[in-house]
Formats: sequence, C-alpha cells, structure tokens
Amino acid sequence: MSWNIRQIHRWLSMAFTAMVIVNITALIMGSQQQWIGLLALVPLLPLLATGLYLFALPYLKRERVTS
Repeated sequence: MSWNIRQIHRWLSMAFTAMVIVNITALIMGSQQQWIGLLALVPLLPLLATGLYLFALPYLKRERVTS
C-alpha cells in the first residue's frame, strides 16, 4: 500500500480527533493531568505541517506550469 500525503493527513486527523475525545473524557471524569491535555499535540503538529503543504500544493503546481 502506497501512502501519499493526503492519506497521512487523514489518519493524523483521526488520531487528533481520538486524542481530543480522550482529553474531554478525562476532563469529565475529573482527571486533570497535564500530560493528557498535551497528548493532543502529538498528532496536531504533523497535521499542521501536512495541512500547510496540502494548502500550498495548488499554488506550487501553478508556478511550475507558468514557468
């Protein structure tokens, strides 16, 4: 199975959603430990990088075509 950037971005978004659900569940249960809140940052940082790349991709392709 060949992974492209869009599939990686999709899986990262699912991991981020799961971490947010874990964080909300921990808050509801009263366990306010800081590492649980920071757990959502693990998939968020690569999600930001892949999202910015996917956002810039059409502009980068347009520059190659016109050059």
